[in-house]
Amino acid sequence: MKISRIDHIVLTVKNIEVTTDFYVRVLGMEVVTFGEGRKALSFGNQKFNLHEVGKEFEPKAHRPTPGATDICLIADATIDEIVDGLHLAGVAIVGGPIRRTGACGPIMSVYFRDPDSNLIEVSTYVP
Repeated sequence: MKISRIDHIVLTVKNIEVTTDFYVRVLGMEVVTFGEGRKALSFGNQKFNLHEVGKEFEPKAHRPTPGATDICLIADATIDEIVDGLHLAGVAIVGGPIRRTGACGPIMSVYFRDPDSNLIEVSTYVP
């Protein structure tokens, strides 16, 4: 077996409405409904499925916890555009811009937290 990509990640959140508002407003993701009314955040060819704490779907992580995720997202924007967008959305940057190493090479990254205190890194590849 050889893995080719990530399809989706599950985020356990305190409030699905607050989470979807944040990711749509700040990161331009799209809310999708699937299954029996479940919610996800779609972007590119991936999505975040959302589980509300205490109402998780089976099977689930061993200890689903809001705020336990640390994820890096790649944006089609310059680092200055990312920083400006976060400032305009009223999102506090907790780190960066700083040079890091992504899966495909050098990136410039900024860090912030979502409403559940997950650490979100938004990056752009350095040419």
